[in-house]
Amino acid sequence: MEELDVEPAEISIPGFGKQNIGFSWGPGELLLYETPDKSKDAHSIFELKNVRRSIPNLCPFMYIVSNDEDLYSHVLRKLFNESHSIFVNLQKSEEESSSRTRKAELVQVSKHYRSVLRACMLDMLSLRDSTRDVTQNAKYSEQLSILSAMELCWSLCEILFVEAATAGSLLILLLDWVRAHVSEVDNIVQDVLQSESPPQHDRFWDAITGLVLQGRIDEARQLLAKEAAASLENRSMCRALDDLMKKMPVLNSTGSQTLTEFELKWQHWQEVCARHLQEGTFASCQHMETICQVLLGDEETLLLKKDLMATWYHFLVSRLLFNYPTVKPTELHAFAQVCLNLFSASESDPEPLDSILLAAFELDIHQVIKEFSFVSNNWWFVAHLTDLLDHCQLFQTHSLYFGANMREYLLLEYASGLFSHHSLWQLAVDYLDHCPELGRVYLELLIERIPLTTEKKALKALRICEQRQMTEQVRSICKTMSMQALRNNRLGSALSWSIRAKDAAFATLISDRFLKDYCERGKFSDLDLIDNLGPAMLLSDRLTFLGKYREFHRLYNEQEFHEAARLLLSLMTARIAPGYFWFSLLLDSLPLLEQQQVIFSSEQTYQLMQCLEDKIAVMPGSVTLHEHQLQDGNTETTKIDMLRLALARNLARAIVKEGTLQA
Repeated sequence: MEELDVEPAEISIPGFGKQNIGFSWGPGELLLYETPDKSKDAHSIFELKNVRRSIPNLCPFMYIVSNDEDLYSHVLRKLFNESHSIFVNLQKSEEESSSRTRKAELVQVSKHYRSVLRACMLDMLSLRDSTRDVTQNAKYSEQLSILSAMELCWSLCEILFVEAATAGSLLILLLDWVRAHVSEVDNIVQDVLQSESPPQHDRFWDAITGLVLQGRIDEARQLLAKEAAASLENRSMCRALDDLMKKMPVLNSTGSQTLTEFELKWQHWQEVCARHLQEGTFASCQHMETICQVLLGDEETLLLKKDLMATWYHFLVSRLLFNYPTVKPTELHAFAQVCLNLFSASESDPEPLDSILLAAFELDIHQVIKEFSFVSNNWWFVAHLTDLLDHCQLFQTHSLYFGANMREYLLLEYASGLFSHHSLWQLAVDYLDHCPELGRVYLELLIERIPLTTEKKALKALRICEQRQMTEQVRSICKTMSMQALRNNRLGSALSWSIRAKDAAFATLISDRFLKDYCERGKFSDLDLIDNLGPAMLLSDRLTFLGKYREFHRLYNEQEFHEAARLLLSLMTARIAPGYFWFSLLLDSLPLLEQQQVIFSSEQTYQLMQCLEDKIAVMPGSVTLHEHQLQDGNTETTKIDMLRLALARNLARAIVKEGTLQA
């Protein structure tokens, strides 16, 4: 926990008497301060969406309310990263697909999302099983249950909304859904098959019944064949039951038979099942008789075997399989509510997951999103599912009261959460780019809140802003980085950032630092930057002077003395040099004045003399420079005398030379 710069302010919370709570925002956290006189009721005000609380043991009256911790989970970061590419590709493909192929593409996108979810579930399961820490184990278990609920609900929404399955194919998909999410039967079958004598296993008939309840008839027949081979007295009954299961009409997704044809076959097959029960074909084997009753769809028998189905939605699909195989999507909700009531047999309110599934069976996608938003600890599920369903054109008429539609609102919330993470914020940019109404506004506000801890991170943010022509944000980032570099005395970096920000005032300040640094050390730092300023030196007069002064040194070092002299004189006469640097410019002329050849003409020498006198002349409201130098010692006075002497000698030489040339 970071220390606060000041004591947190105490505020009175209405409704909690004299309860005082102070707070202070940190990077992604809220630090709360409670007075010792605290009330249990006060905690309820902090039970917010996407917020978790941890209480430090050493400070019982200090609370840290932190942002979504899922952002800092290694496994869930994998979910966020991989789903980001699926989201971006979905937005790009929107205009490229024809309406004929669009549905198949959206189903494939949905499956991609679910495959990423399942991969994260496996990673989380591995972490949970490998850790010995009780707290961490509980945390992983909680996250695993949330991921499982996400995948369960997503796959159901895929069936009902993305594929929009119709009567016939609907039950086939629901059976696949149950088989994928209810594994109790597989565990029983595995135990039975691994035993030395499967028919003698105490759960042998539970395994067959469980397979039948999931519509896995072929697997049930294979197990039943083991009983027929092991027991002579039950062989005839096994054959009769096997014949019933073999002839069970099965819907196919190819559309080779109509629903009417299937219903006629189904009715005839169930009459055969009922006849066997009436004739007592399986009377001597209670297990086989129970299976036949299941095939007939007897509700009492189904309820007796609910322990093999584990969940009410498994019970729902099994009931539909043997009673209403041609159920329509619009009929699901009534069956679902009845099955939930029968299966739970309690008057308590349904669990949150039950409410979500009921809303899906009711085909109320808005309620699904709402319910999941309440129970989920992050916005990933609702944001991506809503976006996918929006591409299915299921949200076209649904707008929120403040203008943005539901898709955009949820994407904005999800992206805002990503921005609080040190690396995931880059993913958030693409989500905001696809929010047409408020996305750019959010991006402009959030990008400025990113802590620019490194230049690499700043360059990434800068590139994002430049690509989107966010001029003010570009300027803000550059100013921030320039100030950081200046504080660390990295003048070259500071000047580079200020030039990029096109900040003339700050460029002037840094140029002054360069010149003062030169006065102290006698040389420039970051020569490569100064030598390659180019047109950027025109940003401010001081920067122009810095660039030209460095150019003077380059010309002098290359022994281009006449060019160097003209440039030096122009710098003095242009009056763009800072006052504290004028005397240094005059001293720079000394080596040129002492050259064997005459560098400065008489006219130029007169100009230099005038510049020198201007520097030591009395300025309004101040002492003369000469008096100031005398106060500091004889060194500066000596330099002035040397300058005067050099100028006089050069003037004489220049006059003689010019007179000779004229003669």
